Amino acid sequence: MHDKYLQFPVYQVDAFTREVFRGNPAGVIPHADGLTESQMQDIARELNNSETAFILKPTSTDHDVWVRFFTPYTEVPICGHATISAHYVRARIEKLPACRVLQRTGAGILPVDIVPDNNDYKIIMTQGKIRFGPLLEHNHIQTLLRALDLNSEDIDDRCPVQVVSTGHGKIMIGIKRKEQLDALTPDMGILKELGKEIGCPGFYVFTLDSPTPEILVHGRMFAPGIGINEDPVTGNANGPLGAYLVKHRLVKHNGTYFQFRARQGETIRRPGEMNVMVDIENNEPSRIRIAGEAVIVFCASITTACP
Repeated sequence: MHDKYLQFPVYQVDAFTREVFRGNPAGVIPHADGLTESQMQDIARELNNSETAFILKPTSTDHDVWVRFFTPYTEVPICGHATISAHYVRARIEKLPACRVLQRTGAGILPVDIVPDNNDYKIIMTQGKIRFGPLLEHNHIQTLLRALDLNSEDIDDRCPVQVVSTGHGKIMIGIKRKEQLDALTPDMGILKELGKEIGCPGFYVFTLDSPTPEILVHGRMFAPGIGINEDPVTGNANGPLGAYLVKHRLVKHNGTYFQFRARQGETIRRPGEMNVMVDIENNEPSRIRIAGEAVIVFCASITTACP
């Protein structure tokens, strides 16, 4: 091939599932050195997944890899399902043993644990610092209810509407019934404008009304402000939700640790599940980890001009 062009392998991965065409799809470019930021954005737009992860060589000795995450429209600091996907691909390519990898991200340097599992891998991601934002003001809640076509009586009284972040904030919205969750058809235009006004584009609607004992939470995540009308299975929503559930005393725990399983993506035929693990100190959440599986759907290559 002419010297002016480079080829980059690209993987399509479904995360939080072991079944293709389920879970949350992500693009992964495992050897992204040589791409410009503009080219990364173009590739993410071309693949048109909610996020694409670009794995780069480390820039210093305090981390093993540098991972950048792009939606089709913008770079984001961190992404749960794309982290699971990126490290799953890397583990498969390099045939990694059980180990810990330190990844540099826009949310800081965070550990990722590679866990061999029945000739496959499970990936455990430690998320960033837990941050609780203010409760939403009454006028914003009214706008939110209008966007979701809900009444105030539909909101779970135990659940304050609040922004929570472990690196990429989401607005937590607890509702009473799973039937209502499944029936939501949000007004994306209103959500987009509300996200701009609040300064947080992601809206995670969840319920503790679960028909399945092993599943604590069912949820749906909407982020039209960054080009994602509905995200199938969201690590950066369910992780912060774990902190939120402990913070607001919505679950029982032993004082040091709480774990639950979350399910998402059912209404858009992309169901997936993850384990959320919350470390607790002085009855407050102190660290969040999420664990998930993945499956490679296909591998191809992209040819792009040298920068």
